[in-house]
Amino acid sequence: MANLETSAALSLLNARAVRERAQRMLAIGLDDRLPNFRIDLGRMDSAVDLVLQTTRKAYPSFEVPFHSRWRHFVANGDNRWADIADQIRWPDRAARARAEFDLAIVSVFLDAGAGPSWRYHDPKTGSAIGRSEGLGLASLAMFAAGAFSADPHDPLRADAEVLANLSIADLERGLQVSDLNPLVGLEGRVDLLRRLGALVASKPDVFGSFDTPRPGGLFDRLAIEADGLQLPAPAILSRLLQELGPIWPSRLTLGGIALGDCWKHPALATMDATSGLMPLHKLSQWLAYSLIEPLQTAGIRVTDIDGLTGLAEYRNGGLFIDIGVLGFRDAEDAQREHEVASSLVVEWRALTVALLDRIADGLRQRLGLDATSLPLAKILEGGTWAAGRLLARERRADASPPVKVISDGTVF
Repeated sequence: MANLETSAALSLLNARAVRERAQRMLAIGLDDRLPNFRIDLGRMDSAVDLVLQTTRKAYPSFEVPFHSRWRHFVANGDNRWADIADQIRWPDRAARARAEFDLAIVSVFLDAGAGPSWRYHDPKTGSAIGRSEGLGLASLAMFAAGAFSADPHDPLRADAEVLANLSIADLERGLQVSDLNPLVGLEGRVDLLRRLGALVASKPDVFGSFDTPRPGGLFDRLAIEADGLQLPAPAILSRLLQELGPIWPSRLTLGGIALGDCWKHPALATMDATSGLMPLHKLSQWLAYSLIEPLQTAGIRVTDIDGLTGLAEYRNGGLFIDIGVLGFRDAEDAQREHEVASSLVVEWRALTVALLDRIADGLRQRLGLDATSLPLAKILEGGTWAAGRLLARERRADASPPVKVISDGTVF
């Protein structure tokens, strides 16, 4: 029985399971059988229009980069990581890739929503920057200063032992947190990085094959898997989910395997042990997208980028509610606060993933492009995420999402 449950659990730890179940949720919604949302596909053209317009404004030539953490290390056209990395005499490409993996992994794990009031006061420009961009610059500054390194002569690394022993004060200092500059979910983030450090230290075969254990050791594991210097993007996600799964706070487990960002929803009945489960793996997919560029820089060609899914987060999801594709069945739900595990939030996030695929199809048809020339990673960056933020700013004074989610700093 345990073996059956274990293989059932593993069947949820990949992008295909996210996409298949999200599409099922959408199909049930189009039959008007979901408990929380109604769907109006008649509003999809307006959504595609807005995403196209938003993308054109930000990237007039349509040279759109991938949606990834690396975008947040660029401020006012100043690519701060490249400025640092290009000055280093790396012994080889793998050394740079390990450092970039260290930076991306730590920075993404610090990036689960900052709340409306937190700001990073950037010493370089003097400006105050909030949300993901602020967390990106703050985490890069910490990394560059050696905050995660055990070796004072080699600051650009994140060592397992340092991560495992991080204190709340370390993170408060680096992220400039104070009573006047509060950050939601700070304890959750510290706990996540400590768990990351402990896990990496416990798996030297995976994370320490060429160096002492560090998250960046995962680069070497993926490089081995790259057949003929090619690696499908979904393989990055599967490896992340299998190796880093245990660090997420205790949520659902099946057959002894932690399912991570996977939740229950009554509509998704199946005939096996995965009945009622909706995998989303948002932060892990955001991280998978963010590891593509370091792999490419190291000479590994990443294929099937569209094998990953859109991200079930509140800007992409907010776009569909604010533009009217999704409507609350109970209007009062717009005012209530909802737990991440509630069927309403799970349903909203699943529908977001499925509807992002529809936006991608609509955009490609308009532009006469295919998935290779306009992958989902570019559509997320150019358009959906930015369009969702734009509508939030127009509709609500604090630019908050249209669903009030109670977050612990480890999901969004």
